[in-house]
Amino acid sequence: MPSSAYFDPTRTSDPSVSSTPDDLSPSQRKLLEAALRVDQAGEVAANYIYGGQLAVLRRDPATAALIQDMWDQEIKHLAVMNKLQVQHQVRPTILWEVAKVAGFGLGAITALMGKEAAMACTEAVETVIGEHYDDQLKDLQGLKHPSIVLLRDVIREFRDDELEHLDTAVEHNSQRAPAHAFLSSVIGMGCKVAIELCKRV
Repeated sequence: MPSSAYFDPTRTSDPSVSSTPDDLSPSQRKLLEAALRVDQAGEVAANYIYGGQLAVLRRDPATAALIQDMWDQEIKHLAVMNKLQVQHQVRPTILWEVAKVAGFGLGAITALMGKEAAMACTEAVETVIGEHYDDQLKDLQGLKHPSIVLLRDVIREFRDDELEHLDTAVEHNSQRAPAHAFLSSVIGMGCKVAIELCKRV
């Protein structure tokens, strides 16, 4: 997996994990910073969403195990995004604490509505995130620095993980949630607003 490069002690001096491009135009640098700021904030929110869901549904062994499996992947994603933020010298969003509170609240509230609603939350979030990662891959194409080549590979890896979560949610009856269409629309719109805010601040 591309992200394993960030945990490989033999690669600590590799430019792909230890440097950032110094030849980007101002617009390219702004694009890179916005991408990493959003992705890091998104992984913070994802961790707290699953934390909120598990706090409510931990007494349902099958659902709790499912949520924990997805959460474990998000823990790894956040660890990598934190390393990328340091590597590329990008300041985190000032909405970091908001992402924690909003994520936990969203996870807990949807879980209180039932396990199907919790899965609907995952479906809605991962739909937006999958599209967001696809947009980032298009934005970053053409940049040749080793760190950006690796970043694109990491984004592909994480996108595929998120789409796997989406499929898991659908397989576990997300679309049977009460008011599924409305719930999905509201959560999806909230994710899109959050993405735009974190790009800027």
